[in-house]
Amino acid sequence: MMRVLLTGGGSGGHVNPAIAIADTIRMNQPDAEIAFVGVRGGKECDLVPRAGYPLFYVESQGIRRSLSPANIKALMTAVTSPHSKQTKDILTTFKPDIVIGTGGYVCWPLLRAAAYAGIPTMVHESNCQPGLAVKVLQYSIDTILLNFAKTEQYLKKRKKCVVVGNPLRGGFGSVASADARAKLGIGEDETLVLCSAGSHGSASVNAAVLEMLRLLAPTRPNTRFVLSAGTKNIETAQALYREYELDKCPNVIVQDYIYDMPLQVAAADIVISRAGAMSLSEVARMGKACVVIPSPYVADNHQLRNATAMADREAALLVEEKDFSGGALSRAAIALLDDPDLRRKLQKNILSFANADANRLIYERVVAAVDEYKSRKKNS
Repeated sequence: MMRVLLTGGGSGGHVNPAIAIADTIRMNQPDAEIAFVGVRGGKECDLVPRAGYPLFYVESQGIRRSLSPANIKALMTAVTSPHSKQTKDILTTFKPDIVIGTGGYVCWPLLRAAAYAGIPTMVHESNCQPGLAVKVLQYSIDTILLNFAKTEQYLKKRKKCVVVGNPLRGGFGSVASADARAKLGIGEDETLVLCSAGSHGSASVNAAVLEMLRLLAPTRPNTRFVLSAGTKNIETAQALYREYELDKCPNVIVQDYIYDMPLQVAAADIVISRAGAMSLSEVARMGKACVVIPSPYVADNHQLRNATAMADREAALLVEEKDFSGGALSRAAIALLDDPDLRRKLQKNILSFANADANRLIYERVVAAVDEYKSRKKNS
């Protein structure tokens, strides 16, 4: 029986790939013992229990490039957390055969502690440019799983790197568009535009989307617009929704979070999304025409790199936040709504960014690492 600890969180972009890996292991080995490790207040506190897995907690904080009191505290936590009683107790109580991280500051304490203890370790990096945690962990962990081959150039321990793609939860790619549309009650003559700015949402993206809907929704009754505003931004979004009198438009839906995202993406004709690597992998796997909006607030501007890679190959339309005031988002949406040929071109080209084998490749790596670890323990 395999015992697996997964760690990574803060945002859905780190939690969902970890859940995808866990689900793949559970599907292939139903008796496997699987648990998650996160931080209190992160998106994992919601998503992991919903997926049916136990969740432990450690202390960890994001580190920024400043000497603020909060950042000094985060640095101190980074130094002490791998050695804390809380972290060590998780390892000694659960006794994992492998620890797998999916990036972000959340995965640092446990992966570092597991590496110290001689437990097999892997980390998955979904973005083109690796985050700080992966850059530091590369020296101690065993395997670095990558979505982009280009990511190797940013790392020194390239012999540890394996390109596998991004793991996706089971619904992505397994739900037919017609079935999804029927389940959601979308008519054959309706167009679905799905808008999301990530698990936490974005006040600026929500405002731009709602301004777009103010223009488009009243004049396009056969187009259904769905906005996932994010749990931290839903109240502001709902206030604008009412101010713009979009509550009088039955074809506009604003909600805090979309839990059935595979179904919604399968049904969508157009997706407007942040350019996080996991979000892009999801729409690529489903072959959707999309508008991508990179967040300018992430480290090393990695979302712009992700989005530019797709736009350069005519696989998506790129809109930057700095262009919101000029109506760029509305123009991009109108272009896709009114030009079926453009939609078809994007749908075809974005498929080249999908990797349907990622879950299987990661699972095979996990099994091999665990088998080797158990054999080594048995013979020692």
